[in-house]
Amino acid sequence: MADWSAVPRTGRTDIIVRRRRARTAPASLAVAVLTAATATACAFPLRDLGPLPPRYSGPPLSADTVVSEMTSVLAAEGITVQREPSAVLGRCSERLSGRHAPQTVEAAVKAAVARARSEHGWQDGPDVAGEKLTLTKGNWTVLAGFAAEVPAGGQAPVIISLTCVDGEATPTAPTAPSAPALAPAPTST
Repeated sequence: MADWSAVPRTGRTDIIVRRRRARTAPASLAVAVLTAATATACAFPLRDLGPLPPRYSGPPLSADTVVSEMTSVLAAEGITVQREPSAVLGRCSERLSGRHAPQTVEAAVKAAVARARSEHGWQDGPDVAGEKLTLTKGNWTVLAGFAAEVPAGGQAPVIISLTCVDGEATPTAPTAPSAPALAPAPTST
């Protein structure tokens, strides 16, 4: 390829190059001004405010403590529940399930939630859709819902879900049935 200086210039080429430069220069200036304005305007909201505060206050509660409190307030209202072990390793969640008379199940669960607030210091949790009650305490959230339909002549199911906010609580390991002990095979001599 020939050197640039060796290429003969024409008047038309000079005009085209000048026009491009005339369009590029103001556009580059506008981009630079917008970048500077954006950086100046966003500098305040983007400043470092330090680490985020914890999502809960107080020491983390153990799963056994939370299950014990919820079981006792439900039992005080006549609802007997059983603890179902967490099926997910590495995530602290618990589930309490039981049955109650369908005519009074909603009132009993609401009374148990009120008792948890007054006796154990639970607070109202975030609003969720549907007829669900939520409570929070420390790093735990409790969700209690009501069954839409109850089988005729049956008891209404009561399910209380407990979930910890951060994995700092001591989750319970799922209880698996014990495996039969393996005896060594006899050796033939």
